[in-house]
Amino acid sequence: MAVLPIRIMGDPVLHSPASAVEEITDEIRALVADMFETMDAAPGVGLAAPQVGVPLRIYTYTYADDENGEPWRGVVINPELWMRPLEPGAPDPDEESEGCLSFPGERFPLRRSEEVLVTGTDLDGAPVSIQVDGWRARIMQHEFDHLDGILYVDRLDDGDWKTVQKIARKRGWGRPGSSWMPGVDDIDA
Repeated sequence: MAVLPIRIMGDPVLHSPASAVEEITDEIRALVADMFETMDAAPGVGLAAPQVGVPLRIYTYTYADDENGEPWRGVVINPELWMRPLEPGAPDPDEESEGCLSFPGERFPLRRSEEVLVTGTDLDGAPVSIQVDGWRARIMQHEFDHLDGILYVDRLDDGDWKTVQKIARKRGWGRPGSSWMPGVDDIDA
């Protein structure tokens, strides 16, 4: 297993729809193992294959279980997402802020659906069906967006979007080839 560089906003692989995985091969299994290693090193609660430069419909996720402290962890290949309609209104900056490993060190409020259903397959090709709410639903929506070439900052209101653009210019992001290495680069993801 290896920790992979994480692409930063502006890299074309982050802004294009990913392709379906046609067959689960040893290369796909190795990629997923590397994605888990990278997600853990970052540290993050999710990581999509495009974030490590691979334009395939795969994402990993992890989150500490609130009830018994055990991790909720897995991979979804070729996911489909269904969600409840969004509640109207502005997002709560304290309760609905999120960040992204591809726009590291920043958090912005974003309204997401409170409940989702994700289906797909696991590394053995077995069907996966995940129905979650709350923060777990946010993770599923965030990672699914990556597979469609959407970063969470693309969904922000105009004021926050302008702030994102200023940050990206200041840090030299927003162009192809920008990346950071978890465990090496000093980025507060």
